[in-house]
Amino acid sequence: MAEALFWKVLASLKERSPQFGEERRYVALPRRFKKVIYSMDSTKIQLVANCMNWAKHRRRKAAAKMHVRLNLNTFLPGFVVIDPAKISDPKKARELCAALQEGEIVTFDKAYNEFDHLHDLTDRGVTWVGRAKDNMAYEIVGERPASSNPDIRLDAEIRLTNPQTLADYPDSFRLVRAMVKLEGKEEKVEMEFITNNFDWAATSICDLYKARWGIETFFKQMKQTLQLADFLGHNENAVRWQIWTALLVYVLLRFIAHAGQWTHTFGRLFTLLRGVLWECLVLFALVRAYGTASAPPRLTARADQAYQPSLGI
Repeated sequence: MAEALFWKVLASLKERSPQFGEERRYVALPRRFKKVIYSMDSTKIQLVANCMNWAKHRRRKAAAKMHVRLNLNTFLPGFVVIDPAKISDPKKARELCAALQEGEIVTFDKAYNEFDHLHDLTDRGVTWVGRAKDNMAYEIVGERPASSNPDIRLDAEIRLTNPQTLADYPDSFRLVRAMVKLEGKEEKVEMEFITNNFDWAATSICDLYKARWGIETFFKQMKQTLQLADFLGHNENAVRWQIWTALLVYVLLRFIAHAGQWTHTFGRLFTLLRGVLWECLVLFALVRAYGTASAPPRLTARADQAYQPSLGI
């Protein structure tokens, strides 16, 4: 019921305002790409092992896992699956990508390198950008023209050599080896990226994978800003209810920011609304007046106005 409510509300908000989300696209998303860009990943939500046997995946640990396909153009979830953490990411990859359309772009880390699924995406006309596993066995079919960017160490067309993976992906695809700067690190490290696109520049492939970090920002907003850590119930249904409710709160806050022309961060909006939660204010006036010297927003009602001494209520 909570899951159905979330998708109904999200669809209703998009219908009410077709531009919802477009003003909050991920800041690191390359603007030269006109197609819809998705990032898919999962995050573990730690639970109490002795109370939640349904989610136990180690002897003394339990966790739920939220699999998400995030639209980086709107920063809104396009597909969400909630399961016990013992279910691996590749098993959910097809489900996450089932609705992708021809011409759209999806980025992911090396946990999703299931070549039969990647070949299926290629056949459907979906562009994918991922990161190569360290033990990927391949041969270079041909090298592409050298890039003027010194950080691009190799740009080549490759073919898999392991018989099993070659059967899963019989075609050639592209490998880009580059020096990239990781989040919060000073020195650059060498990474290998794989993609089925042969038209874009090697630097564009690197930029697309870098944009994948947007989903980590989304998970941080869910788990830290919305404090999706303390659970009120212990059974599977209670945990699912609370996760879907947190997703619903996220979407409602994003719509308030959209309708109220909020220009500050998501975390600051959450703090502002939490501080006036028990006041009945004109919400959009409050959001628009934040940070200005204008008059305070109009107070529509207060809880103590309903107090009747003669009735004792």
